[in-house]
Amino acid sequence: MKLDSLTPILYTDDIEATIKFYTIHFNFVCNNYDENIGWASLSNGDAELMLSKPNAHIPFTKSNFTGSFYFRTKDVDALWNAVKDKLNICFPIENFDYGLREFAVYDNNGYLLQFGWKSE
Repeated sequence: MKLDSLTPILYTDDIEATIKFYTIHFNFVCNNYDENIGWASLSNGDAELMLSKPNAHIPFTKSNFTGSFYFRTKDVDALWNAVKDKLNICFPIENFDYGLREFAVYDNNGYLLQFGWKSE
């Protein structure tokens, strides 16, 4: 069995602020937003995210995730320069021994976002 794609759903109490965060800082496009059901879909190139207010089936007190969301971009240095003074940084851009150049920031909900590409 082959899977075609993965689209994370990020739970948030403030979908509008989260849409704004991703569209302003990372050039995502809001493809669909339904305020009545508390759901939105965003995309940038092949990267897709869904946003959702938590529903009654899922206990929710705050946004949490024990991993990170990793985005690959050839323009990692340009992206770093665009966001480094505006966002909550986890770690600054650097070349790692495993051959990637990357940095990490937190989104407005506290989710960890990593951006990277092969180091030159």
